[in-house]
Amino acid sequence: MITTTNKTEEHFLDMDLIKSMSTLSAVIYSLDFVLGVLGNGLVIWVTGFMMKKTVNTVWFLNLAIADFLFTAFLPLSVTYIALDFHWPFGKFMCKLNSTVSSLNMFASVYILVVISVDRCVSVVLPVWAQNHRTVRKASCVSLCAWVLALILSVPSFIFRDTTTHNSSSLQACFNNYTLSSDYGTPSVSHFRHQAMTITFFLLGFVVPFSIIVSCYAVIIHRLRRSRTLASQSSRSFKIITVTITAFFLCWAPFHIMRLIELVHFSQTSINLVKVITIGVPLATSLAFLNSCLNPLLYVFMGRDFKDKVRKSILSVLANAFQEDVSHPATVSSQINELSMT
Repeated sequence: MITTTNKTEEHFLDMDLIKSMSTLSAVIYSLDFVLGVLGNGLVIWVTGFMMKKTVNTVWFLNLAIADFLFTAFLPLSVTYIALDFHWPFGKFMCKLNSTVSSLNMFASVYILVVISVDRCVSVVLPVWAQNHRTVRKASCVSLCAWVLALILSVPSFIFRDTTTHNSSSLQACFNNYTLSSDYGTPSVSHFRHQAMTITFFLLGFVVPFSIIVSCYAVIIHRLRRSRTLASQSSRSFKIITVTITAFFLCWAPFHIMRLIELVHFSQTSINLVKVITIGVPLATSLAFLNSCLNPLLYVFMGRDFKDKVRKSILSVLANAFQEDVSHPATVSSQINELSMT
């Protein structure tokens, strides 16, 4: 009787914990939706319609579009949680919602990779960059990043599915790695789960950030050699650095928790279950929070922070996105100094 009572109390404790974490996730998702749609919508308006097209505005416009699309779908997830994990929107929307989430992750990180490579080339080969760094080429590169992100997001559309619980009419939206041709083979579905998780981890995190870190190592080394690190640390460089750091801090726990979930499938541990119960909602909420952080970073990293109160939000964002090459004299002096090293 004592053992049964303990298990029952532990079960109710876990259910209370799950409900608490779900409520917290719903609150954070709602905040992400409001801030993300308004903030990224404003960035899209400024960079797409209010400012002169430059390479920098192309990068930040595409980042804002990725974040805007993702945050616009968050009410679906909030509703899902509010209805005690009942998905009333049908199988297609279940698949589309997951695909948009994956698309946001891949598109964001690959655009950050492109930005890092662009900054590296601008510092190492300034003359070449001035002659070949155009808005049209930046738009084409951004399109390629979107296409690659979409291709990598296709498995999210394929394996997302809905099912109705036997004991209730609640419909769940979940990852179903078992296809009809498998005839219920658990090893095949587990292999697909492993493949998806590892692919997301490698192609959505490890490889992109290895390229980003390498680019910044080259940039710092080059600038130190030229003794112009302070002058080269322009507003756009700082904004990009903070944006990349924020993406890393927000998405790293998410990928770590996905890897821990793989361990959970191979061994049963009460402590591991509790870690997943607490860690997955927190890590997911932190990853989703990244989509509404970027507009705030653009504002607070803008020039003349002390005068921000006296400026409109549009002026602040326009100032934050201002292309460095708009000052020919400054660029010429930097190119000459770099060429002498």
